[in-house]
Amino acid sequence: MRRLIPWLLTVALLPVALAQFQPSNVECIAPANPGGGWDFTCRIPGSQVLQDLGLVPGAVKVTNMPGGGGGVAFANVVTQRQGDNDLLVAASTATATRLAQNVYAGFTEENVRWIGAVGADFGVIAVGSDSPFQSLNDLLEAITEDPNSVVFAGGSAVGGWDHLKVLLVAQAAGIDDLRSIRYVAFDGGGTALIELLGGRAQAFTGDVSEVLSQLEAGNIRVLAVLAPERVAALGDAPTAQEQGFDVIGANWRGFYAPPGISDEAYDYWVNAISTLGQSDEWAELRVQNGLAPFFSIGAEFESFVKEQITSIREISKDLGLIQ
Repeated sequence: MRRLIPWLLTVALLPVALAQFQPSNVECIAPANPGGGWDFTCRIPGSQVLQDLGLVPGAVKVTNMPGGGGGVAFANVVTQRQGDNDLLVAASTATATRLAQNVYAGFTEENVRWIGAVGADFGVIAVGSDSPFQSLNDLLEAITEDPNSVVFAGGSAVGGWDHLKVLLVAQAAGIDDLRSIRYVAFDGGGTALIELLGGRAQAFTGDVSEVLSQLEAGNIRVLAVLAPERVAALGDAPTAQEQGFDVIGANWRGFYAPPGISDEAYDYWVNAISTLGQSDEWAELRVQNGLAPFFSIGAEFESFVKEQITSIREISKDLGLIQ
């Protein structure tokens, strides 16, 4: 079974002394337009839960900074926000993917401080509620017969995580010419869903948390979830595996901080995100939003991210996305 990341990870936390640093005017940057997974990460765990648990004073400012599959925000944080102890940035497997493929030109995973991950968002393939495609097999058969007949909309850049999920499913279906599959990139899953609903794309590739509101409204149909078992939040949506396509794609959701922050600030945020990740408040919201209990923090998280980047770089080479 191909697993791009483990869907469940428990990390033993090392005791970290509470530091003198106290946050103020906290900001969370979502590197995409409103409505996608990075936006969710800033607004729910990064804002709502941190406030509910009293881990930050007052409201957290959420700033949407779309562009370049997260590259605009990454460059801004590294070059303009160095040493900003009150800044968190939403990150995910999509971030690791772009770094693995050297898309953030001139920047690497060494340029930021990795704080932690608090959940995993499984991938989905969805279509509009009025789509003729009733199953994942229907969709893949259409692509096999005429690759130009289906355009996928996703919230990551070309070659990014949302695109990669489609290619892995197509590869599992025996489609040889992966380059023939049409994928259009948008700044965030929310924008990509708008394109689907507007009829400018025939399918959507994203994550569970991105589709829940449109699914509840009856606007879309989830053809497959890339999880080892069905996700309760998606109702009776089947997995890709049970339809004969052995692909699992879990997108961790977490945070990084700017370079140059103080060790006291770093320790504070590691403790804060650790408390958040183990709280009942977050556990309830995580389940409501279809996320799995993926949890990693501090130095262990940094090691995990670097290992994942190495793995994705190898997969990207196998798929012909990079040299």
